[in-house]
Amino acid sequence: MLLLVLPLLLYMVVFYAYPLLSMLSRSLFTEKGLTGAVFVSLLGDPVFWRVLGITMQISLVVTLLCLLLAYPVAYALARMRQSHANLMMILVLIPFWTSILVRTYAWMALLGRRGIINNALVASGLIDTPLQLMNTRLAVYLAMVHVLLPFMILPLTATLRGLDWRLVQAANGLGAGPLGAFRQVVLPLSLPGVAAGCVLVFALSVGFYITPVLVGAGSDVMIAMLISDLVNQLNWGRASAMAVVLLLIVALVFALLARVVPLGRVLQGGR
Repeated sequence: MLLLVLPLLLYMVVFYAYPLLSMLSRSLFTEKGLTGAVFVSLLGDPVFWRVLGITMQISLVVTLLCLLLAYPVAYALARMRQSHANLMMILVLIPFWTSILVRTYAWMALLGRRGIINNALVASGLIDTPLQLMNTRLAVYLAMVHVLLPFMILPLTATLRGLDWRLVQAANGLGAGPLGAFRQVVLPLSLPGVAAGCVLVFALSVGFYITPVLVGAGSDVMIAMLISDLVNQLNWGRASAMAVVLLLIVALVFALLARVVPLGRVLQGGR
């Protein structure tokens, strides 16, 4: 049995554990040995805290928007006939077949000053001059939600499909209306899918790079962009320290959600 698992273990050690430990060592060790001076310098830098605040704000808003948009879709997928659900699931998965870079350029074509949206508004007479839609926080939200929405829909759909919908019928039989049955039965039982989707979307959001660079404003710098600049400057220690901070933040979010929803149910999609 160990021989069957050995290739996977070797792969994880070489391509995951070793780079992670290397990153951690670069952030802790300097020419003088184990000092932690890089972290001390980083935590005392106001620029780092400002960028971290922007990153957290964008990531939380994107996660919330994805949840609000994905839940009705996942609920509909769980309740509709299997043949119709399969067709809808294909539509949900189509973005996975397109590069993030291509999708971001599509948003640039939509939101540019001479883009489709501005041209349509000017032609309709609703505005006289094009709106500033590109290089704004709104553009970042729209593009990131478009990319990350399937990561919220999939775990939610898996959890909702695993529910025993006879419980909803029982709640209706006991006098609960549709809203009451949803609030007291469906929503609590779907929390594992909510937790899994939020962890996935948030973890991907905090490390986003391409989309904020192309459609975001110059003032909305996210940590991944700052890490990229530090790597280009060959400042490996500071870049590694920022990457470690991101890893710790994602681990903290996962731990907090695990206190609300049992960790085993999150990993099993609520089943």
